Amino acid sequence: MNKNSCFHLSRQIILFCLLSFLLSSCRGLFLSKEKAYSKAIATKPFDAIIVPGFPYFEGQPWPQVVQMRMIWAKFLYQNGYTKNIIFSGNAVYSPFVEGKTMKAFAIAMGIPEEHIYVEDKAEHSVENVYYSYRLAKKLGFKKIALATDPVQTRSMVSFIHRFSLPISYLPIMYKTLRLLPHNEPDIEGKLQRVENFISLPEKETFKQRFAGTLGKNIKWHIEDLKKKRLRKKYSHNIVQE
Repeated sequence: MNKNSCFHLSRQIILFCLLSFLLSSCRGLFLSKEKAYSKAIATKPFDAIIVPGFPYFEGQPWPQVVQMRMIWAKFLYQNGYTKNIIFSGNAVYSPFVEGKTMKAFAIAMGIPEEHIYVEDKAEHSVENVYYSYRLAKKLGFKKIALATDPVQTRSMVSFIHRFSLPISYLPIMYKTLRLLPHNEPDIEGKLQRVENFISLPEKETFKQRFAGTLGKNIKWHIEDLKKKRLRKKYSHNIVQE
């Protein structure tokens, strides 16, 4: 990873953490991760879980964020919490599509390919959630949960509640995670680079990226904008079906 990529990625992570703190403070929407987890498992199994992606850089150590999300996804699948997994994310900061990278990890970890799906349009966390939700609906999945680290879960709660999306939460439980194997799976030669790749910081300004983080680039389906004021606000971003 070059210095510019490191700088942009670090700044994005700092921004993400700040936004997570602000959103998690909004109106007391978020349950503790233990309560959110307990509430969700009471209704398991889910038809699918959504696992947001993270940049992958060839030759670099397995990123801890990816490691946590992958191990947790495998745990949820193997223990009957979910029937399927949707990995989400486009090629944003590196020339590898995040959803496809995580699928390669999942297959190498022993998760059956027929239960793995990829959403490859999202460039921000809110897009990970919404576009994966749309894919799940298209596939006929009804019970859906977001399965990621507690920080990202907190940042998504306000978004999910605001738009009344029927998505539960299965945040990573670190006490359980620590007991699980952490061996990095071998995916060498199983990934394809995106040709003529341009990273997000090279094609968008910081202001534009921040707008994306807030969900202002989402292409909405009108059926998901249940309130009149939301349909009016996002009328310029509604998909024509």
